[in-house]
Order: sequence, then C-alpha cells, then structure tokens
Amino acid sequence: MILADLPGYFRGAALAAIASLGLVTVEPAWARQPTESFSELVDKLMPTVVNITTTQNVPQQGPRLRDMPQLPPGSPFEELFKDFFDKRGGEEQQKRRGTSLGSGFVIDGEGYIVTNNHVIQGAEDITVIFRDDTQLKAKLIGSDSRIDLALLKVEPPNKKPLPAVKWGDSDKSRVGDWVIAIGNPFGMGHSVTAGIISARGRSLNDSLDDYLQTDAAINKGNSGGPLFNTDGEVIGVNTAIYSPSGTNAGLAFSIPSNLVKQVADQLREFGKVKRGWIGVSYQSVTDDIADSFSLDRARGVLVANVTADGPASKAGLKRNDIILSFGGQDVLDLRRFPKVVANARVGSTVDVVVWRGGKEVPLKLRVGEQEEAEKQNTSAQGSKKPAEPDQPVTSTIEQLGLTLQKVTDQLRERYGLSDQVKGVIVTKVAPNSPAAEKQLQPGDVILEVDQKPVTTPQEVTDLVTKLQQQKKRSVLLFVERQGDPRFAALRLQK
Repeated sequence: MILADLPGYFRGAALAAIASLGLVTVEPAWARQPTESFSELVDKLMPTVVNITTTQNVPQQGPRLRDMPQLPPGSPFEELFKDFFDKRGGEEQQKRRGTSLGSGFVIDGEGYIVTNNHVIQGAEDITVIFRDDTQLKAKLIGSDSRIDLALLKVEPPNKKPLPAVKWGDSDKSRVGDWVIAIGNPFGMGHSVTAGIISARGRSLNDSLDDYLQTDAAINKGNSGGPLFNTDGEVIGVNTAIYSPSGTNAGLAFSIPSNLVKQVADQLREFGKVKRGWIGVSYQSVTDDIADSFSLDRARGVLVANVTADGPASKAGLKRNDIILSFGGQDVLDLRRFPKVVANARVGSTVDVVVWRGGKEVPLKLRVGEQEEAEKQNTSAQGSKKPAEPDQPVTSTIEQLGLTLQKVTDQLRERYGLSDQVKGVIVTKVAPNSPAAEKQLQPGDVILEVDQKPVTTPQEVTDLVTKLQQQKKRSVLLFVERQGDPRFAALRLQK
C-alpha cells in the first residue's frame, strides 16, 4: 500500500513519523493540497443557517376616474364606466402582498438570528425556514441601516435550544484563506458555495469601509447568510455583490464578524446601536503639520475644535492636540478614526494618548453617545448688528500669497460671518501661492498662527516673519470657514 491510498488523517501521521526519521521532507502547511471535501463540516453547519421570507403591503394604484374613456355626453355607457371605476377604488390606493427572500443564521440557542437589514426592511411578517423545513414566525428585535444588520427572535419548538454558530475572529482571516458560504440564492433553499478571501478592507461607498471580499458564489437571496472559515466559525455576513448582470461575478462582500457580533450584542441589549462620540472635530496630519508640531512623522489626527462640556473637553483634550492612540489602538490616519470612535462602547472609559507641547500626554476619556451629541449640536448664532463704517486695516503677506484685513462689521456682512467670529479675515488669495495650494479663499478667518491667537493682520505678519528668521519650512494656520475650523500648513517661500 502506498501513502496516497491511506485516509487523510493516517497519511498525515505516517508522513510525520517518516519525517521524524529524516527519511523525507514534509512540505510546509501553505503548500499542502486543499481538503478534498467540505461535506462533513457542511453537515454540521447547515442546521444553523436559515432561509428568510418576508411579506409586506405594497401600495398599488387602482383605476382612476381620469383614466375613464372619453364618451359622448348622455352616452348609455357613461354611467356604466363611472360605476366601474368607483367600485374599483377610484383615486384610493389598493394593496397587494409583496415578498422578499434572504438568509440568516442562529447565533444563540434561545432563538436569536442575524440577517441583513435590507432583507427584512419594511416587512410586516417574517418567516424563518430551517433545513428540516420547520417554519417559525420571527420578531424583529432591532436593526441598523448604517451597518445593514438586523436581529430576529424565534421561539424554539418544544423549548429545545436551537443549533447555533460559533463566532470566528475576522481580524485573523487572511487573504487566500478558504471560506464557505451557505444561503438561499434565488429562493432555491439551502445552498453551499466555497472560495477564498480575495481581499480585506474593501469600501463600497457607505458607512463601512472594512468589508471582506470573497470569490465564493453569492447571489440574490444569499444576503444575510454566514461566511464560514474551515473551522466552521462565522467570520462574516454576506451582504453585497459587484456585478454588471446582477448575478455572481466572483466579487462578493461580507461584513466582518467582529463588527457583526458587536452590533448584534447592542441590538439584543438596546434594540438599536449606540455609537460612540467624543465631541471633537479633527483633520489629517500632513507632513507639513507634523513638522510644525515637531512630530516625527505624519500620523494621528489633529484636533481642530473641542465641544464645550463634551467627553473630550471633560477628559482634558485641547485644540492643537494630535490624537496618537485611542482605546489602545494606534491612530494611523483620518480615514479609520471615525469608525474607531463610533465602535467604542458608550459609557466606557478609554485610554487616549495625545501629542502636546512636543511630548506624549496620556488621558482617560469616557465615551459619549452620538445621538445625544446631535441633540446638543444646535449652537445659536447671534443676530447681526447693522453694518457700521469701519476703517479696514489691511496687510499683504507675499510669502504666503494672502491679503488680510481685520474683521469688521462690513466684512461680517459681506462674508456672512456671525458676531462671535473674531480674528483676521482673508480678502484675497494670490494664484499659485502657498495659500492657494492649501485652498484658502476669501472669507476664511485666521484665528491662530503657529498656535498663537491673532486679531490683527500685523500680528500675522510679525509671526510669519519670526518663523522665517528661524528658518522654518512652513507656518501653521488655524482657520475657520463658515463655522468649520481646520488647520492649514503653508510652506514658507524664500
């Protein structure tokens, strides 16, 4: 008998024994042939996956009187047609039953089921169908349209626990790993497809920019179904496909399980997702900004404004701080930071490290809730005073390409500024200048230069001149545009 004739387990044991004697070299794990079949694994997983059907009332316009045929006055058919259209509803809308199909999976033996929000959105009745054709009515516990997830609840028959999935760690999934998708494509019932993870961190132009991409066949009806790894653990929820024809083209996208589990836990506890909020506005750290703050390289996010009495303010964060880490995670750039904050558990206390005054400063911050922030985000602007003649104080800084004036009532009127705005206003930007490169424009108000407050054009000029004498490569401006603050690092021309 040759080794190839042995079953997989015994063949592996025999190879290991021979390799220990130095008679043969065993190939590394990455070079081994993939498993011949997923059948045993699929048999265990199938009972945890469900098909979902929903029904809803869809408005349907009935026949209208204005659609009645034009008949001669006094025609014997006139009353007949009028009576027909009246009985069929006239201008009233009739209703018909609409259905949609999708997939889901059991995450708890008590009957909790995860699916996509778009599968059950607008549904009046939700039915869950198991592998053995058992049909159970489901109740919607909660949903979140931004992440496109929903949590359902069914009552297990005979109060026996339902078979449930095991969560996997989606962060450990690697491009090239085998994956298995189980779902209900085109309403045909439980179907299995397999493939690999094709990419990670995909964005589909929505609130989530961390999809897993797979080439496992996903079609309409697979939405809400699980994506398993070869250990039988859920690492994603199949949510979207990219296809010119609307059918499988080898580009499918799944929400990572680590996010799904977090959302499901919140839906179960609160019936909604509570998103974190810290009360700051921020922007990217460019090389010029990093140089202005004596930071080793461009990293983190720069705090442009801090909401009064918000979580960041109470924690001691200040404008001009650069957030380097949040909750133990390094803040690499602006793109992912909003998601890190939103995913932080509301009410939890997180460690924050900021760059301030040339050194790292540790802080502790209690995460607030985004909904409460939206209620508080109603800052009233004072009423404008009548414009009074005011002699403008003008200055031109050729090194930056800026013409500046002190804020006056006339300029407030011209640029629509509130009475609370104080600083130095930009009235002209020279083409191809450092200011133009950073997209400054007339109406912008300069509040700080090199982290120092300014109220007159002369103060701006003096600070820029000082930086040039110190042979600095750039000058950091703190600018406000229609209430939106931001930093701009302008290069200093020789």
